[in-house]
Amino acid sequence: MFVITKLSCANKFCGVLLRRIEGAITTLGLFLKNYLGIFVKPTAITMIRKATQKDFDFIYELHVHPQVNLFLFYEIMSEDEFKIIFNGLLEQGILYVYEEDETLKGMFKLVPKEHRASHIVFLGGVAIHPSFSGKGCGQRMLNEIISFGKEMGFLRMELGVSTINEKAIHLYEKAGFKREGILKKYIHLKRENIFLDDILMAYLYE
Repeated sequence: MFVITKLSCANKFCGVLLRRIEGAITTLGLFLKNYLGIFVKPTAITMIRKATQKDFDFIYELHVHPQVNLFLFYEIMSEDEFKIIFNGLLEQGILYVYEEDETLKGMFKLVPKEHRASHIVFLGGVAIHPSFSGKGCGQRMLNEIISFGKEMGFLRMELGVSTINEKAIHLYEKAGFKREGILKKYIHLKRENIFLDDILMAYLYE
């Protein structure tokens, strides 16, 4: 898989670079197939980057999606209400999106801790759009998040996941996260008036 994790480059430059790389990979694949008889299965060009204002519609749609919102931090709210939260996350620089072949497919937050815990980053708000569910997008995104955390110099990445979110738990464990404890009544779903327990999980970089 060809991975690009540049986060600070201009959008226009990134687009040109991605198209050139994609073209080069396609040309190489045709050469191998036509002249050497080798078929190379196309692989998506993936990228994680910090979210921008242009990503609002995608991220808001994810937050209010009935299959996704149950496992996110915020209650369902209007666009105007969510815009305030969204702008705050952009200002903090902790909101990211995941793309494959220039198509938005997922989102997440990376929140670095401070002082004596500055070697730790918290991973939250992880979500893949349901239309891409079951296609390996979640695993690919998670693998890139882990790689990015290592590039940033963190020694520990931690997260909380609802005990009823079995699909996500399996995904995290497959990627190398370990269970470290249970947080009782950690999330309160106000509309349903129920409390959910969270599993504290962590990935330790060697």
